[in-house]
Amino acid sequence: MDTRWQKFKVTGDYHVNMRALYLAWATPAGLEKWFLRKADFYTVPKRLRAADEEVMKEDTYEWYWHGYNNSLVEKGAILEANGNDLIKFTFAGNCIVTVRFSTTKGLTIIDLIQENIPPETDPEKNLFVQCQLGWVFYLTNLKSVFEGGKDLRNKRVDLTSNFK
Repeated sequence: MDTRWQKFKVTGDYHVNMRALYLAWATPAGLEKWFLRKADFYTVPKRLRAADEEVMKEDTYEWYWHGYNNSLVEKGAILEANGNDLIKFTFAGNCIVTVRFSTTKGLTIIDLIQENIPPETDPEKNLFVQCQLGWVFYLTNLKSVFEGGKDLRNKRVDLTSNFK
């Protein structure tokens, strides 16, 4: 079986301290700054986490995207969150996303791996391609927001592509 399409890795480098980038992934307010319209995280007893409260292993989430109404929601769970340099969560069904943070030569490096991608015969539904494109954009937006202050997301529900 060909397993090349079941996993990919994207990497970004940032002139931002590692703690700030970790919190950009590990708090609802952080994710909403560069990634999501709304990020709700729930503790095991189903308490909604505060905007600046760090997520923890076994939290569940409901994520809402800019450019879409509330009928499009991504649901998943936090598999690991060590408070320092690693966050792992379920995504797009049974996929697993691992985000690792490190520093080198004055930069913070983010390595994102998405794995457990199911095979798909319909290219329009191909999670390998669609998710990889999405993560490249969002890692770019993370850099833009944190290094330059410019948010590149389309935040208008009424603005969609007419290209078919």
